[in-house]
Amino acid sequence: MKRQLATEIEITAALAALPQWTRHGRVLRASYHFASFAAAVKFTQRIAAIAEKANHHPEWTVRYRVVEVVTTTHDAGGITAADFNLARSIHVAASRATRGTRRK
Repeated sequence: MKRQLATEIEITAALAALPQWTRHGRVLRASYHFASFAAAVKFTQRIAAIAEKANHHPEWTVRYRVVEVVTTTHDAGGITAADFNLARSIHVAASRATRGTRRK
């Protein structure tokens, strides 16, 4: 079943509750900063578990202590509720993982 694209109003409302996330065209993007490379990699393992449970898989890159996450719904051609659900779950996991870590 093809997922329904989010409306502009839905996107604006959802992003208001996800301060770390921004829209870039047809994708959502966030960057998370960690105390070490090992902590950043450990966070990607948490993202993988979240994505598997949701059956919605983002892309990410690790640059030393920074993890950049990008999500979109490819079969819908843009942002859907699945992306916001995933972003919320990742945001919660990142908040837990970065407690006490200075953000840049």
